[in-house]
Amino acid sequence: MLHLPDLHQQYLQACQSLSQPENPFVAYVLQEADKHNETRWTKGITLKIAGNNRVVPVRRVTDEDLQALVAVLQNTIFVTGLDLRYNVLTDDGAKHIAKFLQENSTLHYLNLMFNDIGTSGAELIARALHRNETLLHLRMTGNKIGNKGGMYFASMLRINSVLEKLDLGDCDLGTQSLIAIATVLTPHKSVKAINLNRPLLHSQAEETTVHIALMLKTNSSLVELHLRKHEMKQFGVERLCEALYENCSLRYLDLSCNKITRDDVKILGDLLKRNQTLQILDLNSNRIEDDGAVYLSEALALCNRTLQALAVASNNISSKGLIALSDSMKTNMELSYIYIWGNNFDEAACMAFSELIRSGRLKPRCTDVEPYEVDGHVHLAEVSHGLRKHYYWTPSWAKDQDKDANASLVLGAVSEH
Repeated sequence: MLHLPDLHQQYLQACQSLSQPENPFVAYVLQEADKHNETRWTKGITLKIAGNNRVVPVRRVTDEDLQALVAVLQNTIFVTGLDLRYNVLTDDGAKHIAKFLQENSTLHYLNLMFNDIGTSGAELIARALHRNETLLHLRMTGNKIGNKGGMYFASMLRINSVLEKLDLGDCDLGTQSLIAIATVLTPHKSVKAINLNRPLLHSQAEETTVHIALMLKTNSSLVELHLRKHEMKQFGVERLCEALYENCSLRYLDLSCNKITRDDVKILGDLLKRNQTLQILDLNSNRIEDDGAVYLSEALALCNRTLQALAVASNNISSKGLIALSDSMKTNMELSYIYIWGNNFDEAACMAFSELIRSGRLKPRCTDVEPYEVDGHVHLAEVSHGLRKHYYWTPSWAKDQDKDANASLVLGAVSEH
């Protein structure tokens, strides 16, 4: 077996040549990587240098630390992923990242979630991706790149034909950049998943949703779409559903934390009666109430046989709607995951879901509630299961990519790296 270069020693040498002290956390991660020579040689490795690590002492990565790290990684062929989330990288650090992306030919996954990269850094990274032909998954989540930064990524997507997954959630995108991204994605063939959560919108006209819907009518490659916190109401839901009657590729639609009401869900229910591609529908934290739950239940019980996961937590649903959802699962055998916590449970609703779990129709790991009994009465308790519980962070006690807490990784066609 060929012995690969010692990353830790190279890092110490790079720090010396740059006349800067080593970061002990970076040194520790590289030492651990050096121990897995066989894995490096056969599969490649992801360096996890996340600044929110609670298992080992952490000194968050700075721009200067990154310069030394990039100097080490530029010539490696076995580092395929780099996780730098929750550090203190700025636009100066983005210069080193951009240079690395231009010169590296093996990196598939880059996570820069919640650093301090702004518009200038976004421009540098986006321009580097004009020529990069290997990066498949980029997370910019939580970096306040703003509307102008979003425009740089829209321009990048016109040229880059390799990137498959792009996360621009919580990046303060504006109306202009959302429309530009939707326009670019209309003919795009490589992007399979995009996260556009929580933009800063200053209009109630839902222009961005209209353009996203127009994109979905034509795009045939997008599998996963996140539109959380888009202030979406009936007009936007109607435009999306019109598009999805024609779209044959989208499998995961995230509409959580919008302003969707029971009347809007009737439109979604009609879509589910005919749509044959959606597998995951996230409606958490809307206000669909009992009538909305009944509309969904009717579609699922009678017509739809493709949806595998439904999330309706925190939707002001009470006994009538919850029992209707449980009844739909008795006839629909495809729906395997359902998340309902945060609604209004009475004993009848608790009994209905308790019976689903007891009978084996609903597996305990496929829902976010667990029945228990007190004085002969059945109640439901919350358990930490969901579609993307660990989107922002992974607790130190959890398994890497915990399938129970992150069911979308199991079901979704576009998985995490």
